[in-house]
Amino acid sequence: MSSERVAWLVDQCIAYARAHRHPEFRERTIWEQFEAERPSLVRYAGRFDGFHAVPASVSKTCLVRFDNNRYSVSAHAVGRPVEIRAYADRIELRQEGQVVGDHARCFGRDQTVFDPWHYVPVLARKPGALRNGAPFKDWVLPLGLDRVRRKLAGSADGDRQMVRILTAVRSDGLPAVEAACQEALRDGVHSADVVLNILSRRREPTPPVTILTPEALRLRHAPVADCTRYDSLRRAV
Repeated sequence: MSSERVAWLVDQCIAYARAHRHPEFRERTIWEQFEAERPSLVRYAGRFDGFHAVPASVSKTCLVRFDNNRYSVSAHAVGRPVEIRAYADRIELRQEGQVVGDHARCFGRDQTVFDPWHYVPVLARKPGALRNGAPFKDWVLPLGLDRVRRKLAGSADGDRQMVRILTAVRSDGLPAVEAACQEALRDGVHSADVVLNILSRRREPTPPVTILTPEALRLRHAPVADCTRYDSLRRAV
């Protein structure tokens, strides 16, 4: 709802409260009774975090079942229970206080909701799943990553190279990896070694600030390079 509509609704509520008697205290209007009770009202503490929480187990395929549907979680969550927090519009999956999955809530039956990034660690063992695995079907990647993926598809070890690039997202972040892919493509290359080298260079610390020489210590006459001086020294010896 837009802010204009909210403001209009508030104005209408106040107008109604000023014009109508309170149902219990007939000698006052609803607004007058509200003003009398205002000092006793509890301060607003923020949005109410309303959810239905239930425990659940994680399958070997990184899936959690809830309300006749399945939702993926991060691969590292396999083998330990999770807490499902079911909101009106989304499903949040937590393990030891950490969010390991977050999906829009599905209200159908027997549907599986994947987040492909949950399965990237698994690709290190099964890189071929990148082409055939259900979580990666119709996976929409950022433009640079997608172009690199399509170019590597023609290589014998293209899947393995792409997995190395995708794995770097966990340590460097998606924007950094996407930027590295774009830079590699501009240079006409697309191998994993090049992309990872670009990322490595960008992780290097910035050089320290050069110390400024005080004016009092500056040379009045800068030395002139003269290699012939070495010849004169040699002859003197």
